[in-house]
Amino acid sequence: MRFLTAGLTIGFAWAAAMPAGAMTLIYGEAGPNRGVRAEATQWFVDQVAEQTNGELTIDVNWGGALFSEKAAVQSLRDGVADMGSVIGVYFPQDMIAYGLADLPIPNPDPWVGMKATDKLMRENEQIRENLAQQNLVYIGTYTTSAVQVGCKGKTIESLDDVKGVKIRGVGAYGKVFHDLGATPVDMSVYEAYQGLDTGLIDCTQTYPYLVEALKFDEVFTSYTEIDFGQIGALGIMMNKDSFDMLPPEQQQALLSAGEGLADEFGRILTDANQRSVQILADKDVPILKISDDDRARLAEMGNKYVEEWIGRADAAGLDGRSLVDEYTALIAEYTQLRSDQGYPWAAKAN
Repeated sequence: MRFLTAGLTIGFAWAAAMPAGAMTLIYGEAGPNRGVRAEATQWFVDQVAEQTNGELTIDVNWGGALFSEKAAVQSLRDGVADMGSVIGVYFPQDMIAYGLADLPIPNPDPWVGMKATDKLMRENEQIRENLAQQNLVYIGTYTTSAVQVGCKGKTIESLDDVKGVKIRGVGAYGKVFHDLGATPVDMSVYEAYQGLDTGLIDCTQTYPYLVEALKFDEVFTSYTEIDFGQIGALGIMMNKDSFDMLPPEQQQALLSAGEGLADEFGRILTDANQRSVQILADKDVPILKISDDDRARLAEMGNKYVEEWIGRADAAGLDGRSLVDEYTALIAEYTQLRSDQGYPWAAKAN
């Protein structure tokens, strides 16, 4: 018996209480053990244990105990942990393929985005090879859900209102805000509450569930639904050496639980998003929507950043155009599936 802990074999004494052939994988997570993503991560951990009858367990190290979010890729490649969460925007070159899910491609539905991203990352051979060259294996994905804007002391009713606003933006979305005349401010979403409270920023790129999670209802005086794509390059990667050392049935359990993560997190996130928007409504915070014309304008402005990504992907040895085409086709496929059959958790409930 052995455990895979940061890629190393450890303690036979610990194995006495474990099933025969049991292994424990070490998981690095920069975020805290609370909130919707932590809930989904625990579901994934429990699924792996259940599918392997307790022979494969996962020890999650929360709060950046093993590595920070900006050191995740190198740490996983080097075996600091067997697996862990990766935020693609921090690794524009290493996670170039995954970064496709961060592009301003219109799709406000988190479940659709995750299913499209998951299938692409799981089945596209050039992406799998790109990750393998980095000693990584893709396991499963999360998403932020649709990009929205929350403000204090400002109101965004149309794209013209963005001009002159100090705003926290990330990736291509922040670049588009800049193109609209906003003043971008570089800070994490976890710093946005204080930034709004002190006047360092007027508005922040945000996602519905964060209203509840980060108590944005205490500082937002307006909230605008722009439904401007998603930050979808957020998921679980595994050290390939650790993955390859597992027996096939345990590898399959990881992949199966990872594939199911999109459905489970979709359920969790949809509920959390609805609760958060209701919290704002209950406090009489104006909830605004931009016009369809403005939304089309956003999509058009985002096109140049999609083209920019295609160029970078091509330079990395990928076929950028085909990946964008495949991704947008998958979005259309899962949008239609949702329209025809509804969400999978709703079907189970019935």
